[in-house]
Amino acid sequence: MDTVIPIQPLCRLDDIPDGEAIAVDASLPEGEESLILVRRGEAAHAYLNICPHAGRRLDWAPGKFLLKDGILICAAHGASFQAGDGLCVGGPCRGDRLRAVDVAVVDGEVRLV
Repeated sequence: MDTVIPIQPLCRLDDIPDGEAIAVDASLPEGEESLILVRRGEAAHAYLNICPHAGRRLDWAPGKFLLKDGILICAAHGASFQAGDGLCVGGPCRGDRLRAVDVAVVDGEVRLV
């Protein structure tokens, strides 16, 4: 028997401007979390909104991120992360990664899988 995996819609892909990021709240197995959703064309990447350096949120204001040329910058400490894979490429947590959360774009919606 096939197991059906529930998927939770987070937002419409069109809610995220291409090349930018937004924050959404999601129910994960460990509880309610703020997620960063980054759009790159027709794809979306999701990460916990927590900097691995000090455990603080990355947004400079609720849901507002510093993102330029595919690099997401932590507003608190200046750590720089590649938006496509979450790898820290500059700042105090070099070599660490943002914690990725699995999402898929289905019928124009970004969904938690």
